[in-house]
Amino acid sequence: MDTLQERPLRAALLRGWCRRCPNCGAGPMLNGYLNVRDHCPVCGEELHHHRADDGPAYLTILIVGHLMAPLILWAFVTYRPEPMVLASVFSVGCVALSLYLLPRLKGLMVALQWAKRMHGFGRPS
Repeated sequence: MDTLQERPLRAALLRGWCRRCPNCGAGPMLNGYLNVRDHCPVCGEELHHHRADDGPAYLTILIVGHLMAPLILWAFVTYRPEPMVLASVFSVGCVALSLYLLPRLKGLMVALQWAKRMHGFGRPS
């Protein structure tokens, strides 16, 4: 394993955030909203080894909760809106932010696993 060339972590994470193949950066990683392709259609890199599982959902909840909770408190203290207005606005905000982050965080986790040669990504083809 020591003879294998190190993979660029930063480039892989950026490509994963953009939902692109962590190897070439040109091919789409996801097939649809959250399904990871078995292989990259451009370079042929196998992507089926990933084990993202519940990690992206957990990170999404963590990030959305830490961003929105202070905003809700600030909006309530500063503007004192009606409870239904506050709940409606922040419910839409939480759902929109979650839908934006979830596929990007999944791409990020798959790219991290690829860069660190985890779960079969390190095996020679």
